[in-house]
Amino acid sequence: MFRLALAYLRDRSLTTALNILLLAISVAMLVLLVQFGNQLSSRLDRDAQGVDLVVGAKGSPLQLILSSIFHIDQPTGNIPLDSLDMLRRDPAVKEAIPLALGDNFDGYRIVGTDASYATFYGSEVEQGKMFEKPMDAVLGAAVAKTTGAQLGQQFIGSHGLETEDGDGQGHDHAPFKTVGILAPTGTVIDRLILTSVESVWDVHGIEHDHNDHGGQEKAGQDHDHDHGGRHDHDTDDEALSARGGLQPELTAILVSYRNAAGAIRIPAMINRQTEMQAATPAVETARLLDLFGAGIEGARIFAWILAATGGLAIFIALLNMARAREGDLALLRVMGASKVQVFGTILLEGLITAAAGAALGIATAHAALFVASRSFQTLSDLGLSATQFLPAEFGIIAAVLLIGIIAALVPAARIFHINLANSLARTS
Repeated sequence: MFRLALAYLRDRSLTTALNILLLAISVAMLVLLVQFGNQLSSRLDRDAQGVDLVVGAKGSPLQLILSSIFHIDQPTGNIPLDSLDMLRRDPAVKEAIPLALGDNFDGYRIVGTDASYATFYGSEVEQGKMFEKPMDAVLGAAVAKTTGAQLGQQFIGSHGLETEDGDGQGHDHAPFKTVGILAPTGTVIDRLILTSVESVWDVHGIEHDHNDHGGQEKAGQDHDHDHGGRHDHDTDDEALSARGGLQPELTAILVSYRNAAGAIRIPAMINRQTEMQAATPAVETARLLDLFGAGIEGARIFAWILAATGGLAIFIALLNMARAREGDLALLRVMGASKVQVFGTILLEGLITAAAGAALGIATAHAALFVASRSFQTLSDLGLSATQFLPAEFGIIAAVLLIGIIAALVPAARIFHINLANSLARTS
């Protein structure tokens, strides 16, 4: 009966192909929505875990979070170096980790911080060692894999936080040296190049005292994310010059509290009494997910409407087929096929159509994820994976198969009402 069902589907190949395509589009949309929503939420939660507060320049709190934790936006500006000491002296602060941004290598952001940043993410040095002096660099697992960099290899950072656009603004005077490669963690650190804060200052000609170096190492003991925004160095340099020359500054500070009292007092103190702002990752991440959630839910409803439309198309096609083939079905009955067998044949047609649409939709969705993650830097930065299969996808497949079966039930049921004599007489 399976081969007979396939033969019937091939006999009306155009209609079958259109029904499969309609179901495939709906399945692909549903899978993409599920994958994007799930991976985005889990990645944001994983990368922000442990960071209670981000302190940075005044501006958009969401932009500060995106740039400092997820590295998918530009930072809001720079903050004074002494703000780090202020936070470290606060008894409610457990850890304060400095971040200094400005450049990239091959599209991967170079982050000035300290060795504790890697410890925060549970990352260990797989090859070599952690940076110990200015211009030492440690590569995240994804950076090393993509660039093919080896220990001892030197590289030049490029101006800005995205891939250089051919403007030739590389810092040839201050090459970095690869001294270590981190083991993969599945977090944002895999996509980063870590170095000391002093390295970032040196690259941009900012004079600093060696005491600053020691202070930065202490401050960086507990960090959960790097900040990933783009600096406009010309603007930064002009602002600094207006204050009497280039001064050591930071882009952001990642803070974790020692007790709950810090969550009440510290953000209010920073926002009201300083020229900086304090942004809470949990609040801003929830706001971001809410923004995406409304659009995702609307698209999901539309996709299920498409799937129902595909089921209706299968129903109409099989119903018309059953009417047109009453003589053939009656002949099968005369040749010994039972009503249940003929009924099952028609059900198989609906099931095969739905299964083909589901398979094509799943393949299309994952292919689209693969292409998108390599075509759009933001999606790549979020770590969007095309190889991850979610349990919800099996639910989508089951639902589409059920739609195919339900669409075939009424046409298949006609076999129980066929008058064999009249049907054979009309075909003779």
